Amino acid sequence: MNSERKYLLGNMEVVFKVGDLTKEKADALVNAANNIGWMGGGVAEALRKAGGKEIEDEAVAKGPVTVGEAWVTGAGSLTASYVIHAAVMAMDFNTDFDKIYRSAGETFKRADELGIKSLAMPAFGTGVGRFPPGKAAEAMLEALRDHIADSGTSVKKMTFVLYNGDIYNEFVKAAEHIIVK
Repeated sequence: MNSERKYLLGNMEVVFKVGDLTKEKADALVNAANNIGWMGGGVAEALRKAGGKEIEDEAVAKGPVTVGEAWVTGAGSLTASYVIHAAVMAMDFNTDFDKIYRSAGETFKRADELGIKSLAMPAFGTGVGRFPPGKAAEAMLEALRDHIADSGTSVKKMTFVLYNGDIYNEFVKAAEHIIVK
């Protein structure tokens, strides 16, 4: 399996790869967060372990937020400058297409507010939230496409760092009909 695929969406390079988000080189990494900011499982836990508890402390101090919102913290000892926390779910750990779409869109807004040039994010809702990866891919890519169409973006490289080949395949399949028309 080819574990990296690239597309162009306007002036943005969109990359899909299998890997470890915490090791990705980007201006900002994105956390698929709960609305409280606790970083106890999945991507959040990995970011906290790699970057330090100060990321979680700052996230919690800025919460709670409404599901579908996104907020920014420092990145601790990660190589990124920021972590953008996208509230994909509440503490009931349930998510859906709309919550993923809204939180992805808010993530792209926060990136633009910061003038981010490179952004790396996971598949929202597919771990703890148990949301179908293909539907998550559609929600996230539609949010990206719509954001660029509505307001443009400062982001030049958008990397989706996916934790296994099955999710990677679902994102590439979604990109084929959302990005490539």
